[in-house]
Amino acid sequence: MAGALVGSCTCAGASSHDAMQRLTTMQTEAFRLARHDWVPNHPRLPVLLYHQALDDPGNDAATTFEGRFDGNGWPPQWRAGIYDFHHYHSTAHEVLGVARGTARLVLGGPGGREVEVGVGDVVLLPAGTGHCSVESSDGFLVVGAYPPGQKWDIRREPPTQEMLDCIAQLPFPACDPVSGEQGPMLACWSPPTEA
Repeated sequence: MAGALVGSCTCAGASSHDAMQRLTTMQTEAFRLARHDWVPNHPRLPVLLYHQALDDPGNDAATTFEGRFDGNGWPPQWRAGIYDFHHYHSTAHEVLGVARGTARLVLGGPGGREVEVGVGDVVLLPAGTGHCSVESSDGFLVVGAYPPGQKWDIRREPPTQEMLDCIAQLPFPACDPVSGEQGPMLACWSPPTEA
């Protein structure tokens, strides 16, 4: 079944005062998605959903997200919506900050896990994770960011073995894109092991 939960983790909180304050209002979900049909998903890393990652999105949540992501080592690269077709990225991990509106997303490929997102929420997708928007409000806007040096591609077909190897071995920054050095990504994502 697409979106099958194959493992989960409890994300650790932060120790610094600012990060701890941010994490007390922010709720984080972590779940791994099994490979499904032509969508590889990630063999090891879970998807992270940060609900209410911005305490006060204000009038310009896009700029706030760009500053937060960039300051935590995830350079922002675009502002737009989310494609309405299933796809994944084989060459980059991706973080999406919802700057305006709401949407219903499907993660994991066709028939996958549905999630609702709104202003101030963040979705962290490890490489290989299928995603698409099935419904969104007018003006829905997200900020997309990636680890330094990773160039995103758009894949709508089964992965080759080379793509699977790339997905499994992609490095990621030492900081959580939302909460920096004390964020839940650090508790939930482990670096690739040497072969």
